[in-house]
Amino acid sequence: MNEIMTTSLLLGSLQDAPPLAGEPVAPSTTATTTAAGTVPAGTGPTAARPAQDPFGMIWMLIPFLVIMVLVSVMGSRRDKKKRNALMASIKKHDEVQTTGGIIGSVVELKDDTVVLKIDENSNVRMTFAKSAIIQVISSGSSSEVVQGIKL
Repeated sequence: MNEIMTTSLLLGSLQDAPPLAGEPVAPSTTATTTAAGTVPAGTGPTAARPAQDPFGMIWMLIPFLVIMVLVSVMGSRRDKKKRNALMASIKKHDEVQTTGGIIGSVVELKDDTVVLKIDENSNVRMTFAKSAIIQVISSGSSSEVVQGIKL
């Protein structure tokens, strides 16, 4: 019994096997019936697919990558302009904040360094690199309200 089943399975798989090299391929002319319904000949999973361009996906990715590079370059250029404007606007008696969170009043400006007065009572002064300043809290020439305290 097992021999018969093995032989029938083998013969059934040979009927569905792809043709050997050099054998002509006959197109299917009969409709196929599936669980979803009848599929016309030439449209099923064995139907010939049109040749796809292997570079088609690459040509679609190139504009996307160019746009991404432009957006990142433009963003960094805008940030650099803001940073340069901040550095140029720092003057004596401005209250600034450093990257370490220290807030102080500008006492002295040099090309690459800034001297900040941290404590009014004990006259504590610290020297920082100019690049350590992240924001100007208030300008020394006008009295502004910062966090509810009038300067």
